[in-house]
Amino acid sequence: MGNRMVINTDISKGKINRNIYGHFAEHLGRCIYEGIWVGEDSSISNQNGIRTDVLEALRNIDIPVLRWPGGCFADEYHWKDGVGPREDRKRMINTHWGGIIENNHFGTHEFMKLCDLLGAEPYISGNVGSGTVQEMSEWVEYMTFDGESPMADWRKENGREDPWKVTYFGIGNENWGCGGHMRPQYYADLYRRYQTYVRNYGDNNLYKIACGPNVDDYTWTEVLMREASDLMDGLSLHHYTYPGEFWKKKGSATDFDQNEWDITMSRALYMDELITKHSTIMDHYDPEKRVGLVVDEWGTWFDVEPGTNPGFLYQQNTIRDALVAGVSLNIFNHHSDRVQMANIAQTVNVLQSMILTEGDQMILTPTYHIFDMYKVHQDAESLPIEAETEQIVHGDVNLPKIQASASMAKDGTVNISACNLDTEEEAMIEIALRGKSYHDGTGRILTSDHMNDHNTFENPEKVKPQGFQGFSIEDNQLKATIPAMSVVLLSLKP
Repeated sequence: MGNRMVINTDISKGKINRNIYGHFAEHLGRCIYEGIWVGEDSSISNQNGIRTDVLEALRNIDIPVLRWPGGCFADEYHWKDGVGPREDRKRMINTHWGGIIENNHFGTHEFMKLCDLLGAEPYISGNVGSGTVQEMSEWVEYMTFDGESPMADWRKENGREDPWKVTYFGIGNENWGCGGHMRPQYYADLYRRYQTYVRNYGDNNLYKIACGPNVDDYTWTEVLMREASDLMDGLSLHHYTYPGEFWKKKGSATDFDQNEWDITMSRALYMDELITKHSTIMDHYDPEKRVGLVVDEWGTWFDVEPGTNPGFLYQQNTIRDALVAGVSLNIFNHHSDRVQMANIAQTVNVLQSMILTEGDQMILTPTYHIFDMYKVHQDAESLPIEAETEQIVHGDVNLPKIQASASMAKDGTVNISACNLDTEEEAMIEIALRGKSYHDGTGRILTSDHMNDHNTFENPEKVKPQGFQGFSIEDNQLKATIPAMSVVLLSLKP
């Protein structure tokens, strides 16, 4: 059959919201403390207590939005304990993640400073599970009110005269699980109540995100859209990818076989079905697609690295993770009409992270490199692709050999990101470019020799992008040879 595609460069499916390339930093393991925050008196180079090396690396991938403080942590976090002089802040136990004691030195002011230094918008997750309406309302007042009020005055006393701009605010997290084990009808009523007091002050307009479903809980989406869609701007969706059993052994991040590779890819591709079906329910109540689907937790979740704290969720990151990232981002690009934000879990030292740190050392993961390659899709026009592809058949698992997305940048450049899911064989692909004429282009590729290849502190650049020349364009026909288990970005100039 071969691998053939048609890309209509003169037809737009709509803008790809840059926030699809968002990130997530939870108070979990060494994500915040050690990974991002080291404190101003640390011997590790820092800017206002934030690691300089991590800051520079994250700036490079143009992080558009950063979600904080959780995750499950959000529904046990009481924001007032994390403001004011650091030496006076209450210490707390992180009951969800490792039972460690946190000193609350990284709080609202520090997070807002991080977003400012990154040029990213903050996405705050509010506490519904163990917090009060008053607590959530006062947090919004503290951050965004420009005038005289108890919370605004307190903010000024703590060193911030002007209010911050906050757009994205989540009303709880995983309230079907760690956020309270609620039923959808109960949470829908709580959402209606809490969001009433999450107010817009001055010219700060909040985009209110309701807790949405866990994976394929379509009943949850139905109830939330029926009961509260008129009071929300976004509905979240969580889906993690792993080859084993979630509550038992999920599988190793580095020691895996072909079958585990196949299952992982199949579950990553399942994201397309999830978005399609949840979107269909949302379309019934919101045909104009005003409410965005916000995939604010996604990525791989494997067993922790041997010898590390099981509550810290520290895992390595291989070329397999890079393919999961590429496949997932391609899916989000295709669903840009409904998906308005996505936040990979997580930024540093946790799950499918961008960066791993050890003391003053830092390495970039294969997933980081995918986000670097794919940043060209941010705010670009999504282009429709008609595709037929060879299939990879291993037992009961059937995978497409090639999976891709395409977009057009403001300057007319067409960017095509293509993933070859086959671990053994290259793929020949032919793409017919319709609409405009293209004669030249450049390419980048991320691949490796073995499916479990990854970067270590001893060998930090084993997996990194290279230039790619394995393609040609003639008479608006693009031909390319995509190596096994690789992600390729082709940028074509008109």
